[in-house]
Amino acid sequence: MRDKYKYIGPVYDFLSNLYSGKSIHHCKTAMLDVETVKPGDKILFAGVGHGRDAIRAAELGADVTVVDLSETMLRKFGEAQVKEAPNLTIRRIHSDIMKVEEFEQYDMVVANFFLNVFDEDMMVKVLEHLIRLGKADARVVVGDFCYPTGNVVARMFKKLYWYMAVFTFWLFANNAFHKIYNYPEHMKKLGLEVTDKKHFKLLNMDCYWSILGRKQA
Repeated sequence: MRDKYKYIGPVYDFLSNLYSGKSIHHCKTAMLDVETVKPGDKILFAGVGHGRDAIRAAELGADVTVVDLSETMLRKFGEAQVKEAPNLTIRRIHSDIMKVEEFEQYDMVVANFFLNVFDEDMMVKVLEHLIRLGKADARVVVGDFCYPTGNVVARMFKKLYWYMAVFTFWLFANNAFHKIYNYPEHMKKLGLEVTDKKHFKLLNMDCYWSILGRKQA
């Protein structure tokens, strides 16, 4: 398996903080609190990256599984865990998420800044697969760039801001080059009830959001 994040993976967190301040970090952990995560909950993180959101869930008592196709990202996640939470046990799977077939096993499935690596058709297939991994009544979390809203200037800024990021990852990781996705609409079309949205700002504009969906029982 070719590791697309071999070169950009080691500096992923640095680029994230440089690009957004702490907004991306706050977005990733927005739906992980004592109200949504109970001790013993089984939670899967798809495309975990450096994975501080997964560590947060494990600290709340969840039984956490992380999946990433990039060996580099899993290694960086392991380094973060050793540094920040060495006593926690977190299961790691080095695989394509579409090959993980633990259907209806998870109380929560999290896709933070992961679905945006795919073109739209594939993104929908991956999201549908993630939903199938959740139990009946499972929660599905998507954190990502916010769909452009506001006045003309705000929408133009958000689109430019997005295309700077997508171009970087297209260039260095061969990710798909595409428009910003309206995740709540896709989640609803796939049968999820969207129960919460939290927005995170840059220059006083909503540039990121975390969306919480619930699978129908």
